[in-house]
Amino acid sequence: MRSPSPRPGSLARQRRVSLAFRLLVALVAIVYALFPVVWILSASFDPRNSLVNQQLIPPLATLDNYRALFDNELFPFRTWMVNSLRIATLTTVLGLLLTALAAYAFSRFRFRGRRSLLQTVLLVQVFPNFLNMVALFLILQQLGRYIPWLGLNTHGGLILIYLGGVLGVNTWLMKGFFDSVPRDLDEAATIDGATHWQLFWKVLLPLARPILVVVGLLIFIGTYSEFVLARVMLTSSQNYTLAVGLSLFIRDQYANRWGIFAAGSLIGAIPIVVIFLALQRYLVSGLTAGSVKG
Repeated sequence: MRSPSPRPGSLARQRRVSLAFRLLVALVAIVYALFPVVWILSASFDPRNSLVNQQLIPPLATLDNYRALFDNELFPFRTWMVNSLRIATLTTVLGLLLTALAAYAFSRFRFRGRRSLLQTVLLVQVFPNFLNMVALFLILQQLGRYIPWLGLNTHGGLILIYLGGVLGVNTWLMKGFFDSVPRDLDEAATIDGATHWQLFWKVLLPLARPILVVVGLLIFIGTYSEFVLARVMLTSSQNYTLAVGLSLFIRDQYANRWGIFAAGSLIGAIPIVVIFLALQRYLVSGLTAGSVKG
């Protein structure tokens, strides 16, 4: 005997319950993700400038914390912001160039030790840079004796360390994208008289725009918000990055500087948000295209 088919009203009720459950889960996820941002936003407008007495909706919202952020002589926020943007931008540009060149070589050339070198590059990346902090500190200390702008307490030395940390995994990611580009394009360009550099610069790089955006965004975010290495390698206030400066500013002063710290955190997050929104259309295609071939 056939089992009775569910009534149309029962199916509609099940759909409504399922939709309501999904909306509830989505609402909980949104609140969980946005609550820290809303809390910091509320603190930035709270004139009491204290973490202990903070309320979600401040009773007297003002812009005093934002004014104090730029008027405090002991708090060079503009300098720290510019330092972070400069270091992150230079690291991103140089990292993209070196990563693209390395990925092109590993993808298109066949040479002795290629596989071993690829495995070594990936193995080295398993150990984060801060595990080698003592060695990196001593290297910059010695290097600064011969090349002062690459020594301790210099942005050049910090960028040099960051470049060593961004090449490994990103080279693998970009190599996977280059492997997915048909070699017929290489052959056609070679027949037309293109050199290896012209093939790389005029053929592959324009096609690799999605993966370049992804790698560049990862490098920029990682270096812009990095704290541990910058805290060790930079020693003067004028050379601090934004993460280091804000951390030292708020240290043991949550009852007096919380609102200013919140305002600085929000302003510091603006470059990341703007870049992410401007480049988001490339992110999905870039992240998926690199996994086509290994």
